[in-house]
Amino acid sequence: MNINERLLGFRPPRIAMLLAIIAVVFNQVSAIAVFPAFPAAGVLTALLGFAIMLRAWWLFKQKETAICPTGKATVLISHDVYALTRNPMYLGIIMMLTGLALLVGTLPFYLVVAIYFVIINCVFCSYEEHILEELFGKNFVTYQHNVRRWL
Repeated sequence: MNINERLLGFRPPRIAMLLAIIAVVFNQVSAIAVFPAFPAAGVLTALLGFAIMLRAWWLFKQKETAICPTGKATVLISHDVYALTRNPMYLGIIMMLTGLALLVGTLPFYLVVAIYFVIINCVFCSYEEHILEELFGKNFVTYQHNVRRWL
């Protein structure tokens, strides 16, 4: 089993939480300030990310389709926040982690944002897009060409 397959066994929110905990630990050991902290910007960014993630989650619940990346999707959602980005749940989590980094302002928290983005972009998005193309064919390919992966 390779690293990608192992990562797919974890849910992305849990990966984000684990990385945030690691950042807290490293921050206690070595708090290297990269930028000044921006508490208001951090809170606003995190709240906006939470709202985007929650809206995307709610759309999945309404359509009764799998939320877990390895679950089988029953419908292709392409409206609402999914008309702006193909990955609003992931974008929301990235924004929450970015908000935390802005709030604290130290290197470990900024590294977590970058690490999480790489994991999601290279492992989860690639995997999901392959599966969605198999499930929804031309409809997904058209959606993929019309809506960016991120922003």
